[in-house]
Amino acid sequence: MKFRSVFDIIGPVMIGPSSSHTAGAARIGRVARSLFGREPKWANISFYGSFAETYRGHGTDVAIIGGLLDFDTFDERIKTSLEIAKEAGMQIKFVEEEAIPEHPNTARVSIGDDEGELELVGISIGGGKIEITELNGFQLRLSGNHPAILVVHNDRYGAIAGVANVLAKYAINIGHMEVARKEMGMQALMTIEVDQNIDGQVLDELSTLPNILKVAKIVD
Repeated sequence: MKFRSVFDIIGPVMIGPSSSHTAGAARIGRVARSLFGREPKWANISFYGSFAETYRGHGTDVAIIGGLLDFDTFDERIKTSLEIAKEAGMQIKFVEEEAIPEHPNTARVSIGDDEGELELVGISIGGGKIEITELNGFQLRLSGNHPAILVVHNDRYGAIAGVANVLAKYAINIGHMEVARKEMGMQALMTIEVDQNIDGQVLDELSTLPNILKVAKIVD
C-alpha cells in the first residue's frame, strides 16, 4: 500500500473522537456539498450499521452536517454545526436504518433546495478516508481524496473519447476513471479522478461537447 503523506497513516487533523466516525463523515458531507455546488436548504441523513448505532456519541451527526456547511475536518465549528445549520434555516433529519449494509460505516445523504436535489451513499473506510459508492442512483467508486470530475452524459459513441481528448489537451493526467449507466443507450456517469486541480476553462469546454449533460468537480 502506498501513502501520499504521513497523514494517510496516522489520520487527518480533525475534530472528534474517531477518524472513521467523525473525519470520514465530515468528508462525506463535504463531497455532497461540493457536488451540489451550494449550501442545501434541507438534508435527510440515513445512517447504517455502526454509524446508526453510535452516531450521536461519536459526533457523526455534527461531522456530516459540518461537511455540508463546507467545514474541513479540523474546523472547530463542526462542534456546533447543528446549531449553525439550523440558524441558517437548514431542515435536518437523521434516520437510523436497520438494513445491514455492505460496509458498517455507511451513510446515505439526500440534500436539496428549490432548484434541485442530490443523493449519494458514502462509506468511511478508516483513517478519515472515504468512498462514494452511489450518486443519484449511479453506482461508482470515488475516493474523495483526489480532484475529480463527474460527467453526466448520454450513453453514445464518442462521448468518453471526447472528454479524454479535452483532458489530454490540457495535460491533465487521469489516475482513475470508470463509467456507470443505469440502462444501455440512456444516461451514464463518468467518474474521473485526476492528478491536479481543474480550472473553470476545462469544465466549460467539457460542457460544450456533444452528448454531455452536466459537469461537476470535486477539489482535493
